[in-house]
Amino acid sequence: MITEDITRRIVDAVDTGFERQLATTSDFVAIPSTRGAEGPCQDMFGDLLRTRGYEVDDWHIDLDDLKDMRGFGPVEHDFSKARSVVGTYRPATSAGRSLILQGHCDVVPAGPLDMWETPPFSPVIKDGRMYGRGACDMKSGTIGALYALDAIKAAGLKPTARIHVQSVIEEESTGVGALSTLQRGYRADACFIPEPTSGKMVRSQVGVIWFRLKVRGFPAHVFEAGVGANAIQASYHLIHALEKLEADWNERAKSDRHFKTLTHPINFNPGIIKGGDWASSVPAWCDVDCRIAILPGWSVKDCQNEILACVAAASRDHRFLSNNPPVVEWSGFLSEGYELIDAAAPEAAFGRAFKAVHGGEVQDLVFTALTDTRFYGLDYNIPSLCFGATGAAMHGFNEYVELDSLRQTTKTMALFIAEWCGVEKI
Repeated sequence: MITEDITRRIVDAVDTGFERQLATTSDFVAIPSTRGAEGPCQDMFGDLLRTRGYEVDDWHIDLDDLKDMRGFGPVEHDFSKARSVVGTYRPATSAGRSLILQGHCDVVPAGPLDMWETPPFSPVIKDGRMYGRGACDMKSGTIGALYALDAIKAAGLKPTARIHVQSVIEEESTGVGALSTLQRGYRADACFIPEPTSGKMVRSQVGVIWFRLKVRGFPAHVFEAGVGANAIQASYHLIHALEKLEADWNERAKSDRHFKTLTHPINFNPGIIKGGDWASSVPAWCDVDCRIAILPGWSVKDCQNEILACVAAASRDHRFLSNNPPVVEWSGFLSEGYELIDAAAPEAAFGRAFKAVHGGEVQDLVFTALTDTRFYGLDYNIPSLCFGATGAAMHGFNEYVELDSLRQTTKTMALFIAEWCGVEKI
């Protein structure tokens, strides 16, 4: 365990460097790193690692290397420029336990810009918050991990274990960025991901399945609409059926030891709808992109089969779809849920760090979203902690992170790194 003197020096170093941390975070948030456009963010992160003296591995992701790995989800967009970036610190003295620190730089689309109070990619600090797309989810956490390591160095110390600082993509849609680092061979005794969790430790989290309903109708001029079959209206019929599946799964969730505490942990979302070609024509097609959660321990394959059965049964009850069934495509996440177990050692080290900064014990979070922790814990038996700052409006308008929370989170990360990896004088 680290001493009170070391704790004080590290905490003070975080405070001293916090304005620089915010400036770097603002620059990172200002890059519009939506899906397929993450390259400039990865460039910036690689440069940040190099200036700090880390070994940098920056590679293009080959989907053929990943497609047979557990948890792989299909990628549909242009992936030719997709990259992962890992910076490695190698200790002069190997005495502690190794660690992966990982964040994702991809962000979801901003939506209509006129519905933001400030431009999403022009970060603004006001009222103790930083506003911008990705400020909360999760660029502030990624940069915070880097500055936590900076604080240890500024305190006159250096870790005594190997550390991989990873910036990945595709966390918001497939997870193949994190998967690529594992395929590349990066391993550690623990993983820490500073997603925004409002200062709580993720104890259990859902998995996610993405799928697309491809509904086909029969076109006609609207003056004789009755002879056609409206694909958009038919898609509503399927959505209502899937809402019933959602309700069934929420009933099943009442027996889960963690998720039984939540009223509605399974959320189904028809998130994108495209259809039709002409306002005066009965639409001949409609595609609906959907997301639904599954709980830890649920089989992705079994849940896929339940989705297919639900859509098939609903189609049989529909006048047109009964003879023209829709197609279901898997369009992204095929991810299992994850429960943090067999992690007594890293949790104890984190608990000491948390108590030194916050006082008391860290609270558990039962999370109805997913994180990249699942790959490490499920596939490679690497205990994977997820803890981060407080914020709001992730995936919404006027996303923000609370700066006091970010400061405290950075202190907690720095102390956890020192506890877990060990430190010695420079």
